[in-house]
Amino acid sequence: MKTKFFALSALAGLAGLFSGCVSTVDGRSHAGVPFIKDSVEGRYDRTVPQIFEAAKTVLAHDGVLTAENRINNSVEAKVDQASVFVRVDEIDPAKPVSAVTVQVRTKAGATDIDLAHQIEKEIALALVR
Repeated sequence: MKTKFFALSALAGLAGLFSGCVSTVDGRSHAGVPFIKDSVEGRYDRTVPQIFEAAKTVLAHDGVLTAENRINNSVEAKVDQASVFVRVDEIDPAKPVSAVTVQVRTKAGATDIDLAHQIEKEIALALVR
């Protein structure tokens, strides 16, 4: 009986340790496993509106747009049942240089860094067209 109780309490402790909330690139919280790399950044010689529209086009093509925030230039979408968060920030308005950050969290809260890389590269290709 004590062994079963100890095993159950150890399992509950591990579940509590590896679950929690993570900050998304748009400033909100999302359920997930913390302390794991889940975002990719790219910098481009384009303005924020150009990159923002390219990100919306890519996410609409790959999945379903669920939220758009023009105040902080972020977009949220569902791609293959994973939550994808994209934020565009202005680095240097004189040149213009802007950065795009793509963050992906799966339904279980894990990361999918390969999907983040794919979406970031698709945004880069959409900027060229």
